[in-house]
Amino acid sequence: MDFARLFKHLMIPGWWARRAFCAADREAIHEAIAASERLHRGELCLVVEGPMPLTVSLRGTPARGRAEQLFSRFGVGGTREASGILIYVQLVDRRVEILADRGIAGRVEQAEWDRICRAMEASFAQGAWRRGVLEAIDRATRLLSLHFPARRDNPNELDDRPRIL
Repeated sequence: MDFARLFKHLMIPGWWARRAFCAADREAIHEAIAASERLHRGELCLVVEGPMPLTVSLRGTPARGRAEQLFSRFGVGGTREASGILIYVQLVDRRVEILADRGIAGRVEQAEWDRICRAMEASFAQGAWRRGVLEAIDRATRLLSLHFPARRDNPNELDDRPRIL
């Protein structure tokens, strides 16, 4: 067990994630996701988590494992075309994971998403939370527009608002 990591998750207050992304940031992200989804058939879901719940921390769940849990919890895998994309930001660990449902994963390689994750982490290291997320949405939009372009029938299946845990 990584006691230093567990200690960080226990000591950082739950409100920290809301402080990193103020109301204006959350609204800008919401608008960026909505605009993005008009250009492709992907369904973006941004989840930002401060400290992980105690039970998750005690198990030593890595950011990728937590992203997989939240992918299911928020229904990202339940879209009509299997086109959900979870962007998971673990603020305490300063890790980002992007999980794409099978419809997207069959067209966009994980290495592309990993590059976006590393760019976000670099922005976050500079304290540029909002910029990091907005640039990631822009890069994801370009990828998805190329590989999964919008059609006339393009329903919005997932809430575009960022989820702050």
